[in-house]
Amino acid sequence: MANKKNVISFGLVNIPVLISPIIKNNDISFNQLHKKCKNRISYIKYCSHCKTQVKMTDIIKGYEYEKNEYLEFTPKELSDLKPENEGEIEIISFVPLKEIDPSYLEKNYKIGTEKKSKAYGILLKALQKTNLVGLCKTVMHNKFYYGILRFYESSLIFTTLYFEEEMNLNNSIEIPKVNSKELELAIKLIESLKGHFEPEKYKDEYQNKILDAIEDKLSGKKVKKIKKSPKKEVTDLMKALEMSLKK
Repeated sequence: MANKKNVISFGLVNIPVLISPIIKNNDISFNQLHKKCKNRISYIKYCSHCKTQVKMTDIIKGYEYEKNEYLEFTPKELSDLKPENEGEIEIISFVPLKEIDPSYLEKNYKIGTEKKSKAYGILLKALQKTNLVGLCKTVMHNKFYYGILRFYESSLIFTTLYFEEEMNLNNSIEIPKVNSKELELAIKLIESLKGHFEPEKYKDEYQNKILDAIEDKLSGKKVKKIKKSPKKEVTDLMKALEMSLKK
């Protein structure tokens, strides 16, 4: 989805905007080949009952309510169930960002405008001044979402949220008693590794190694095996902390 037209609404204010994904997938993709002839594998939609290949036009959607028992849904029936919010990001509340656990954050989108918009600028500045984010609801890719609209470096970012029922956070972990000396050493170790988040420094090491391997293969060279240093396992927690600090 690139620069899809949308509208931000709050109260009686409507702001025409353009929405596009921030993240692009940089994973190197491989095709599946037949080992014998090196031809690419294709996927066939096949009905095991009729023993035949099926065309897309002959496929319908069904919900399995019991084993091998399905309720059929037509495209029109599913379309009629869509919420009203398609094409609109409706702000329903303004909340502090710190109240939203990062585990709930799903996917980020850039919110821009086709031309200068005073309403866009006012909303942007208001979010910056209040340190609040807009809690929104919308429909994207035929799915209903809640999300947050936030200020980020002179622009607006929209982030979809997971629903609570999608989360698998187990808070019933029993924490053992902590030795004060061990805790002190752990804090010292954390302090020694303290730094700043600088995303430009963090590269995808695995993908870069695959790219190097592709270049090697194209040049007729063998793929070099990465040497892995064996990690020394220390079972004594106190000793592990002390050795880590010295290192």
